[in-house]
Formats: sequence, C-alpha cells, structure tokens
Amino acid sequence: MKPALVVIGNGMAGMRTVEELHKLAPDMYDITVFGAEPHGNYNRILLSPVLAGEKSIDDIMLNTREWYVQHGITLHAGDPVVHIDRRKRIVRAQSGLEVSYDRLLIATGSKPFIIPVPGHQLSGVLAFRDIQDVEQMLAMARNHRNAVVIGGGLLGLEAANGLQRQGMNVTVVHVSDVLMNQQLDKPAALLLQKALEAKGLTFLMGANTEEILGPGRVTGVRFKDGSEIPADLVVMTAGVRPNIELAKSAGLHCERAIVVDDTLQTYDPRVYAVGECVQHRSATFGLVAPIWDQARVCGAHLAGAGVRRYVQQTSPTRLKVTGVDLYSVGDFIGGEGSEDLVLRDARRGVYKRLVLKDNRVTGAVLYGDVKDGPWYFNLIQSRSDITPIRQTLLFGEALSNRAA
Repeated sequence: MKPALVVIGNGMAGMRTVEELHKLAPDMYDITVFGAEPHGNYNRILLSPVLAGEKSIDDIMLNTREWYVQHGITLHAGDPVVHIDRRKRIVRAQSGLEVSYDRLLIATGSKPFIIPVPGHQLSGVLAFRDIQDVEQMLAMARNHRNAVVIGGGLLGLEAANGLQRQGMNVTVVHVSDVLMNQQLDKPAALLLQKALEAKGLTFLMGANTEEILGPGRVTGVRFKDGSEIPADLVVMTAGVRPNIELAKSAGLHCERAIVVDDTLQTYDPRVYAVGECVQHRSATFGLVAPIWDQARVCGAHLAGAGVRRYVQQTSPTRLKVTGVDLYSVGDFIGGEGSEDLVLRDARRGVYKRLVLKDNRVTGAVLYGDVKDGPWYFNLIQSRSDITPIRQTLLFGEALSNRAA
C-alpha cells in the first residue's frame, strides 16, 4: 500500500509541487487532488491575454484531464474540500466524499478582496481571478458599454486593457495618485498613465469609492466627493487575501496566512502548504517566481529528498499590456544612504531609475526600454560592485561591458 497524498487546491502552486514530486519520486504516493473550479489546472497569469482576446482558454491549460489520468492522479474538480480532520487524517469535500491522507498539501491560494462598500453584491460586480470571471467579463463586453475597474495595480491595468480591447469604455479608479504604486515611482507611473490614456483609458486618481449604484444590477459608481460615473460592469482588483479559513478551522497555526518553515511544512509535520496561502518568515507571496521555488522545495521534501530550503528572493514585475514596456524589481523607493541614477527621455517615452547603495544596485524601474531589465536584476541578485561601470550603468549591458 502506497502512502496517500491529498492535495487541496488544483491551481498553479499545488500542481507544480506535484510535478516536482513526480520528477523525483513518480510512484511514491497515491495522489488525490481536490479543486474548487470545474477544470484541469490552468495558468492563471495568462487570464489577462485571454480577456484581451490574444489567447483562448485552451491555450492556457497546463494540465489537461488526460494528464491526471496518465499520471494516476485522482482529480475531483469542482468539489472543494470543506473540512480537515487532522486527528483522523481525513479530508471531507463539499459532496460529502471523504479521503484519508498520510501527507496533506494545502494550496488554497487567495481570494480577491472585494471592497465592502454598499452595492458590492450587485449583479455586474466581479473580481478578476478565474476563468469564470473572464467568461462573464467577455459576455458583458458584448452588449454593455461602460466598465469601471477599481484598483490601479498590475491586475487592474491588465483587466482595464482587456476590457478596452473588447470594445468597452473603461475608467480605472485608484486610491493613490501613483499607478502601480507597489512597483513604480511617480515619474514612471505618469509615463505609464499617459501611454494608457493615449490608448483610450480614463483614470480617476486619488478617488475613494463610496457606493456602487443600481437597483438589481450595477448602473454606476459614486465617490466620496459626491461625483458619480455610469457603469454596467465593475471589476474589483484591490488586492487579494490568503485563503486560510480551512487551515484555521483545522487548528493549523495561521497569522496573515498559513505559517510554514523553510521546508514549507506547517506546524503539523504531516501537512505542507505552498503558494499564495502561505506565510514564510512573515512574508506572503503573489508572484509566480517565488511560488515555483516553493514548489521545488516542497516537492523534494514530499519525495523524501529533503535537503532543500526555501530562500526568498526578489522577483521582477512586468506588465502584460501590448505596446507598454515596464519592468520593476527590488527596492525602488531607496532610503537612508541610497542614491538614484536617473535617465529620462520624454520624447522617446523612456525612463530608467536605478537605486544604488554601497556601490551595488538594489532596485530598478524601467519604462519604455526594458531590454536590460534581466541584466539589472542579475546585478541585484549577485550584489555586484558596480564602481567600474558606474558611468555607463544607465545605458545598459552592451555599453557597460565595453567599458569594463
């Protein structure tokens, strides 16, 4: 009898961990996977191009149903786990199905934060999180005009771009006066805003949503200052919250998310967790690079080849909007003892800012010309002393290599 591994969550983090486990120990476990959505596993990052009409749902599938069958994995799609009994080592799904485990992997991801303003439950208010959201947006774009996207971060801008490509009038509402304020400084954000306005998007900056209006379905949005704009569709992209209710009710130690150690084990040695639902050394995760690293480490430990440790690393951000080039990585704010190197060419729409500390690059914001992004990222990772190439650093790798 093989030991049983149960995976709660059929998303990118959970299935990548299973793939990593399979590379090392393909026949070690009987694996059962429970997923809330009625599909195989797909690439959630590519929902933006699906919304923009550049890719189809089939294009973004990572593991088809056949893949599970070929690998001897039992998939219960559209049947989420609702209860974990750690004493008996059993999970119970919504359908009532019970499966016992020797090892449990929790990969429940995160859920969109829906701002709890009056009217947030109206029909036509959506998040931008899964295939169903995208299908609803595409259906609405066919016969409605006005869309409002609340949240001017990475996801919000990708949603706005997609809806606009589908023919809607889109207004982006952002609380801060800086777009993508988690990744950009003000000059880069202004260039981005200009470029997106030129594509036809409208921005309301420093705007606080007070109420979503409508009798049964949404008709508009009202702001704190009393102004109103019409809306047939409201997309909330104001951040996510780790999905920890299930883990919490099972008595696993949670803070903002499920607390794991460097092997991605929870406080219960039989239970592991990966992805957006975990907290490691007080950080939580939303980008794919760190989650792939977690999957590699967790897969190795599940395979009994456990020497790997998960180490957090900085990861770059890119925007998936056609015709807009943007790259941001590391500490772009800078602080005590840091200095900035800035290159600005407004006519070409190019802006580069490097943050230096102790003759090392600690952060980079690139707009309009991003080809050297990976090179700067490498300088940050390797903590290279840039003194010999400081004069040419802003002009990129080709010139700097010649200078060095």
